[in-house]
Amino acid sequence: MSTDDPTAFERGQAMIREVYAGAVADIPKGLIPFNDVMIETLFAEVWTREELSIRDRRLLIMGVIAAGGNIEVWKIQARAALARGELSPAELRETLITLAPYAGYPNVAGLVGEAEGLIAEHEREPATPSDAD
Repeated sequence: MSTDDPTAFERGQAMIREVYAGAVADIPKGLIPFNDVMIETLFAEVWTREELSIRDRRLLIMGVIAAGGNIEVWKIQARAALARGELSPAELRETLITLAPYAGYPNVAGLVGEAEGLIAEHEREPATPSDAD
């Protein structure tokens, strides 16, 4: 395949690697049909649009996930935001303060301890080239 004309799957794989700072495993095309559709639509078509930055999209997603009370998926987003330098620890904490009245205190309260754990983990890790992105 030509690198000048990547397929939707290749574009999507490149974007998911960027969005998650390389912390996701590549799943070969055809192995899991759900993954193929997600890579070719969500990551090749939505995340590559220029109107919003990755950080902006991530903040929106984190709000929706928090409102739904999905702690594990929220942690994936928060970890990536810290790893990519999109949010500082103080900004991550502030997102929770802002989200609480909108997403519900019970939903957000469960994220506070998780955020502190992610921040501690992030602060223990040495800086990587992706931190400057």
